[in-house]
Amino acid sequence: MRKLIVQQWVTVDNIAAEADGGLSFVAAEPFDDNVETPYKTNMMGFIDSVDTMILGANTYAMSKDYWPYAEDQGEWGRKLNSHTKFVASSKLDDAPWGDFPAATVTRDPAATIRELKEQEGKNIWLWGSLKLMHSMLAAGLVDEVRMLVCPASRGKGTRIFEDQHDLKLIEATGFDNGLAIVRYAVMK
Repeated sequence: MRKLIVQQWVTVDNIAAEADGGLSFVAAEPFDDNVETPYKTNMMGFIDSVDTMILGANTYAMSKDYWPYAEDQGEWGRKLNSHTKFVASSKLDDAPWGDFPAATVTRDPAATIRELKEQEGKNIWLWGSLKLMHSMLAAGLVDEVRMLVCPASRGKGTRIFEDQHDLKLIEATGFDNGLAIVRYAVMK
């Protein structure tokens, strides 16, 4: 069975979005196709482990004008753009993605994820989309939370978790660029 993996950028004080909704703490550079680093290897391993992405409407709106054209992101961008995409929205009728296949709009993301988890394929990536993440946690559909912890604190903003959740550490890895990737299984 496929897993739903949430990936979130967070600060060391567990902020996933600043008070104004921004992400100025994100400290990652675009990947250079000619340079291999342990961080890039880890991230490429992740993107190769998924074949489907689900985004909330706000994350889609912030991404649709950049990612389909992000040639500076090299192989990472090419792989991200080639994945099947779903956008959770009650307002959108379509979700174009540049010259790549459009995302499918879903009005019922929980039902869509349940259906996707039963199908053959690689894992499913819930990208950003805090509200969607919170609702999928409440529905018991999140299998793993993957936090990209940035070397910054903000004190105020939206925290990654709103409710109590029991988690089990899968992996914690630090990198020379100051980031740490911390992976947790969600205990059900």
